[in-house]
Amino acid sequence: MMRWLALVLCLAPRAEAETVVAARTIQAQTIIAATDLVLQDGDVSGGESDPALFIGMEARVALYAGRPIRVGDVGFPALVDRNQLVPLVYENNGLLIRTEGRALGRAGAGEMVRVMNMSSRNTVSARIGPDGAAYVLAGADG
Repeated sequence: MMRWLALVLCLAPRAEAETVVAARTIQAQTIIAATDLVLQDGDVSGGESDPALFIGMEARVALYAGRPIRVGDVGFPALVDRNQLVPLVYENNGLLIRTEGRALGRAGAGEMVRVMNMSSRNTVSARIGPDGAAYVLAGADG
């Protein structure tokens, strides 16, 4: 009985999955368009099958033609570049402090980045808002 079951499982047609791969070499910091992606037969560990996950995202690393794209290889498009001056905002219990800061890294909306307060020269961790401002989290210390 076990041999028969093994034979049936071996002869059963396999459902082939598809994996999203780069259609061409995509440099880091490039916004990914639908024409940059193709579906390739085969299931790759860590690969994705839905191209919509990547369209409109920014490549964080170089993506090579024919290689699978993983979620960690992309991120939201950067709103803030390294060394860019950004509004630095702290708000807690009705207290609002706004000053100028310098981003110490590249980040998109919702991502964390270190920012140097231009007045005090202290660095803090802040989350980039959709408006490009850096919002210091209450209770976060730098």
